[in-house]
Amino acid sequence: MNNHQPILRIGLAMWSQPQWKQSIYGDVPASARLEKYAQVFNTVEGNTTFYALPTSPTVMNWRDAVPEDFRFTFKLPKTITHDLQLQHAQAELTHFFNVMEPLTDKTAMWKIQLPAQFGPSSLPALERFLQQLPKGFTYGVEVRHGAFFNKGEHERALNRLLIAHQCNRIIMDSRPLFAAKADNPALIDAQRKKPQVPVHPIATAHQPVVRFIGQCDSQINLAFFQRWRIKLAQWIREGKQPYIFIHTPDNLQAPELAVALYNTLKEAVKPNELAEINLRQHSDNKSDQLDFLF
Repeated sequence: MNNHQPILRIGLAMWSQPQWKQSIYGDVPASARLEKYAQVFNTVEGNTTFYALPTSPTVMNWRDAVPEDFRFTFKLPKTITHDLQLQHAQAELTHFFNVMEPLTDKTAMWKIQLPAQFGPSSLPALERFLQQLPKGFTYGVEVRHGAFFNKGEHERALNRLLIAHQCNRIIMDSRPLFAAKADNPALIDAQRKKPQVPVHPIATAHQPVVRFIGQCDSQINLAFFQRWRIKLAQWIREGKQPYIFIHTPDNLQAPELAVALYNTLKEAVKPNELAEINLRQHSDNKSDQLDFLF
């Protein structure tokens, strides 16, 4: 990669997926997947910390596997966000950041994913929690309660709170996923697990985050992504640094979808301002290089 900081980062929902051998890994052991992933993408969603805290050796291995300009985004543990719902969680919060301390320089954002029952009456708890967070880091909040998507006073109150704390609102775009007929197990499972919420592309801080949930039909994905192409270019012109994380129902085709969506962005974003990386494609025992810019 180039040494300058890219103004746009694109990554996937995870870094370890055995079926990505053809597109990313080649013949490497599972322990080397993060290193190979970081040679292709320059950011990733760190969902693993949502479910369990890593050991100290694992944290060190993650840090050493990626270059200096790679950026993780890690979710806070669900014990804090879902079980305690941000209340009386100072001990758990301190322990989490102590464990993750070796990775702070390579973490772009700490993400707070809140459950659907976390509604307007819980905003004071969110405000208190944001005040307790360690200073000097970047944070993002993802909400799922319907009241935060109706463009009413509750949504305005949430946005004002995030703006006041310079906290990014994480935007989930699951429209492509729900535009598909659920005719296979992967789609059925994804539609069951992912929320179907309206898309409000607001940037409440410097690093807006988009989680784009695609489907099997590439044309539908591209059609839904067209407005993001315009919005991302607008955010970049405003001096922001957007993050885009690409999902598919089972995430098997996520690398290919990321390439396809990025190719549409090149029409709106100046490629000479972005960092160059390669996506390796393997077929018939031959390795082809598909270059695209981030």
